[in-house]
Amino acid sequence: MRVLLVEDDEPIAESLTRGLGRYGSDVEWVRTGAEALAAAPTDMVLVDLGLPDMDGLDVCRELRARGDVPIIVISARADETDRVVGLEIGADDYVSKPFGVREVIARMRAVLRRVRPELLHPDATRADGVRPSRLAIDRRARRVHVDGIEVTLTPKEYDLLAFLAEAPGAVFTREQIMEAVWDANWFGPTKTLDVHVGALRRKLGDAVAVETVRGVGFRLALT
Repeated sequence: MRVLLVEDDEPIAESLTRGLGRYGSDVEWVRTGAEALAAAPTDMVLVDLGLPDMDGLDVCRELRARGDVPIIVISARADETDRVVGLEIGADDYVSKPFGVREVIARMRAVLRRVRPELLHPDATRADGVRPSRLAIDRRARRVHVDGIEVTLTPKEYDLLAFLAEAPGAVFTREQIMEAVWDANWFGPTKTLDVHVGALRRKLGDAVAVETVRGVGFRLALT
């Protein structure tokens, strides 16, 4: 996924660029509103309000006038008025500084599920007749069905499957998976990950392939 990051604070921009890159995003970083408005079309925009040449709200307003690209405001302004104005002029979400990369990732995925689900699930069913996946994940109810039949998963098995299914085909490292599914401060062996992957393979059969990428981690392939 291509992300335009509009941020004048270099440490924050570098941290976000590295973090988003680890989750498979191709980040273009610009410092000013003028550069943002001159940038090529992208899949998502993250924009700070405190830009050196113009207010980030004006950037949001202009981008929204041009099209429906998802926009998330990232700002040190925590005032409710700024949040309301940002959302009213077309931003899809608002994240206040300081924040963690995982929070931004979660916000991005939540926005994409609402407005651009095809970016999260490029192989998923669409109204134009694309072949449906045999796997169905009900995230609100935390239930999984294969070919219309419910499959019983443990809480961690479900969390692992849901995480991998956020980006079918993308390779996630063991460290990324452990941090997202278990805990950011997990210090135990990653052997538990292999146990859970094995359980998913047994329970989901040939409807889903949890593929091992030697020396790296795992990826999910829908069949």
